[in-house]
Amino acid sequence: MNYKETYQEWLTNPYFDEDTKKELKAIENDDNEIKERFYADLAFGTAGLRGIIGAGINRMNIYVVRKATQGLADYILEQNTDKKRVAIAFDSRHMSPEFADEAARCLAANGIKAFIFESLRPTPELSFAVRHLNCIAGINITASHNPPAYNGYKVYWEDGAQFTDPHASGVTAKVNAITDISTCKTISKEEAMEAGLYEVIGAEVDDAYIAEVEKQVFNQKAIDEMSSKLKIVYTPLHGTGNLPVRRVLSDLGFENVYVVPEQELPDGDFPTVSYPNPEAKEAFELGLALAKEKDADLVLATDPDADRLGVYVKDSKSGDYIPLTGNMSGSLLCEYVLSQRKAINGSLPEDGAVVKSIVTTNLVDAIADAYNVKLIEVLTGFKWIGKEILGFEKSGKGTYLFGLEESYGCLIGTYARDKDAVSATVALCEAAAYYATQGKTLWDIMLEMYEKYGYYLDRITAMDFPGLEGMDKMQSMLNAFRENPPKEIAGYKVEKVRDYSNDTILDVSTGETSPIGLPNSNVLYYELEGGAWVCVRPSGTEPKIKFYYGVKADSMEAAQAESDKLDAWAKSQG
Repeated sequence: MNYKETYQEWLTNPYFDEDTKKELKAIENDDNEIKERFYADLAFGTAGLRGIIGAGINRMNIYVVRKATQGLADYILEQNTDKKRVAIAFDSRHMSPEFADEAARCLAANGIKAFIFESLRPTPELSFAVRHLNCIAGINITASHNPPAYNGYKVYWEDGAQFTDPHASGVTAKVNAITDISTCKTISKEEAMEAGLYEVIGAEVDDAYIAEVEKQVFNQKAIDEMSSKLKIVYTPLHGTGNLPVRRVLSDLGFENVYVVPEQELPDGDFPTVSYPNPEAKEAFELGLALAKEKDADLVLATDPDADRLGVYVKDSKSGDYIPLTGNMSGSLLCEYVLSQRKAINGSLPEDGAVVKSIVTTNLVDAIADAYNVKLIEVLTGFKWIGKEILGFEKSGKGTYLFGLEESYGCLIGTYARDKDAVSATVALCEAAAYYATQGKTLWDIMLEMYEKYGYYLDRITAMDFPGLEGMDKMQSMLNAFRENPPKEIAGYKVEKVRDYSNDTILDVSTGETSPIGLPNSNVLYYELEGGAWVCVRPSGTEPKIKFYYGVKADSMEAAQAESDKLDAWAKSQG
């Protein structure tokens, strides 16, 4: 069927509810809107689903969620596993509870037990719950830090990480094989509960998860010493972090934790920000105002599903609050974790490893080298870090020490297999307390790291490609880079070109190629002279192309000047 026929099918088929039909009837004279909603199915990819909430096959609604869950159920039943159990969590977004309930009832209709949280929970707790409850899979209803109009659906596999192949392609194939949504199964919540296939979970999993987060603490003594002196401002940005973050900080003894009152409670409209992204300066406006009032040492913000952490630290010399990028806060925590593990144990494991994504700062490489541990690079997406942890467990070789992405996400410990902003918040507060016992701030430590390892500066430029033509334009840009690879970028000589779509590293000077050794991905990476680099990739969750770039210099001023050149080059590509 074409988009108009599909639209009419939704209007006339008794399978679809009256509210859905009423919404669709309201756009009957808007052909462009009908086309946007029905020209194609909302893509189910390796990140699951993410889209605008509304009626139609290209929108997030209970029917699209039901179809995705039916595909997942079909795949699970094919596995012949006795672990026919799935954990389900959801965030504070509009329709999140309804989508979670829809998924649970569809699973139950297929004879698969659903464990569904009683109320909103952070993403890392869902990751933890999958293994804690011995499930084959997990579903998380969230659109992370996207604008309020969006929601999403992420699938996790039995190791607690977002699924990768063969499971990702297997589930995707099952979802795409469903051509008639009305064939997807569902039963009522009452029927599902009576059959023992719908169980509401809460406190027991909370307690177990919080206990694991608290086990990652290295220096309770430092916390005890500084707990009454350190001042912390925190905002959950209307999301899931409020209760778990406050609980852990309280458990550990931090006395001066001030939560931004306007952003404390869950609200799917995210009324205080245009979109709830802790990478954005506006997300911190209220927090910084409160920090100045309280003379706080740290200002912390978690995104709605509490897997990303944004940070401002106070410079005691100037009194200014300085933003830390995800690369900076991740590097700080990497240094802290490695130094503390070494101090406590006398040494680090011989097979110890730090894992980072390919677009994360090379400062982490320098830290890993200084501590004589292995540095492993993986594709963008924390699921690949989770896959490395699973590989260590299966092979018995390799000890996971720390993992991070530039996108404000990291993981200390292996209790979860996704980035955890609850744990990162605690770790940064602990690190601040520890360094405070030495008379130093986190900014002091950041400057010490730059002096020790070099001034690394890493940035991102993103270009939007919305609408029906967006994907074609994005692919055309990437094709142009492949067909006419640059020999220099912003005055930097290109030394090597990594094309992750065909697993090749080209040495520009010799013309020789070698394999990268990672799964194929639509990514180009340019190694430039002097340790600089540029990476170009489409976003996995939004209609954007992202340019990542990094430089290393002997001073912050020099790094800024060099970074500005790459920034100007990236912005000229549109």
